[in-house]
Amino acid sequence: MLAGPPARPDRGPDKWRADVAAGPYVVRMPRLADTTYLDHIRQESLRFRTVLADTDPAARVPSCPDWSADDLLWHLAGVQQWWTTVLRERPRQPDGAAPQRPADRAGLLAFFDQWSEALVTELAAADPAEEAWNWSEDHTVGFILRRQAHEALIHRLDAELAAGAVTPMDPLLASDGVDEVLAVMYGGLPPWGRWEPLDHHVRVDCTDTDQSVWVRLGIFSGTAPDGTVYADEDDAHVVPDPGTTPDVVVNGTADDLDAWLWRRRDDSRITRVGDEAVYERFLACVNHPID
Repeated sequence: MLAGPPARPDRGPDKWRADVAAGPYVVRMPRLADTTYLDHIRQESLRFRTVLADTDPAARVPSCPDWSADDLLWHLAGVQQWWTTVLRERPRQPDGAAPQRPADRAGLLAFFDQWSEALVTELAAADPAEEAWNWSEDHTVGFILRRQAHEALIHRLDAELAAGAVTPMDPLLASDGVDEVLAVMYGGLPPWGRWEPLDHHVRVDCTDTDQSVWVRLGIFSGTAPDGTVYADEDDAHVVPDPGTTPDVVVNGTADDLDAWLWRRRDDSRITRVGDEAVYERFLACVNHPID
């Protein structure tokens, strides 16, 4: 299970392959400390496990409607097993052999416990600057630390949605998550593609943390290795503050923005001002499900 960013043509994270690199993005929002990411992996994984242990295995996950609670448990367990393997075999890429899914809830919980603990152990022992394979341009352990903190956070929210017991996200982690989902999960550019920037900018403001992410809209084109041709698709990348007035400002709390961008929450608590046509183009770039 590669658990990478959305990829064309279907933008499903598990379809990403090693020959596709993340796109040209520049992160301007200050990162959290590496130890903070590690703490959040522990905390969010524990909350995820606690919630699902008391949830009907067959309960549906509203944010991932094809999944039951047990499917969600297996998903994050498999993601954490995969990245533990990446860390153990760094810097080379593992072969990606898929583990066998346990047959029942007890087996799933035991598998999750084993690999969640192993992931934390490997990350705690590693230097964040050390080289480690992944699908981004940032081939470091630090990338994995950040990515897995947000993976655990969003799937903790999925678990709570399945249980009907949603709790708030940490504002600073969610604020960092707004940047991460826009820059990493939606900002991927395969090496066979090209991105032509347009003179349109959207600023996404986290009202409770006073942090902002700038996004520049553009056009994606290219021919995939399988021969599929993509032409003139709306696409967007995180950029530094251009020093100009944004065409659109989107704002909300970090919790609401992060959940909305991950398609875990609707836009009822998100506000916007500016050019509606530009906003619609922005929506076309981010209105894709991520498991």
